Amino acid sequence: MVTPIETPARPVPQMRTAPMPPGHDPIPCDVADIVLTQLDEDQAADPILIDLAGKSTIADFMIVASGRSARHVMAIADHVDERLRAAGARPLSIEGKAQGDWVLIDAGDLIVHIFRPEVRAFYNIERMWGVDGPVGLTTGTPQ
Repeated sequence: MVTPIETPARPVPQMRTAPMPPGHDPIPCDVADIVLTQLDEDQAADPILIDLAGKSTIADFMIVASGRSARHVMAIADHVDERLRAAGARPLSIEGKAQGDWVLIDAGDLIVHIFRPEVRAFYNIERMWGVDGPVGLTTGTPQ
C-alpha cells in the first residue's frame, strides 16, 4: 500500500485590514501585508521583509523577492501594482518592468524589489541591510 506524502502548506500572510477607502493613506504594515499576500499568490520565491525604521529615511519597510524568469518578474510586478491600486495605495514609481531583470516598486513607505534569481544573487541587497538572503543565494554574474 502506498502512503501519500503530505507536504506542509505554505502559510499565507493575512492582511491586517480590509482595503482602504479612496483618499485614505494606508500605513506601511498594511501595504506590506498586501504585497506579501500578492507575492504568495504569484508564487514569488524567497520573499524577505526588511524593517528599515530607524535605519533609513527612504522607507519604513523593504520587500525583496524573486521570480523564476523575466516574464514571471514582470507579471508579479503588474499584479503587485494592481493590488496596491485596488487597496488605495498608488505606487509612486515602478522601474525596470520593461526588462524584467529587476523591478523596483516605490510605494512610499515601502520599497519592493523583484529580481530574477541570478540578478538577486549578484546584487545581494539583503546583505546591505544586515539581513541574510535566501539559503543557496550565491553571487554570480547576471545573465
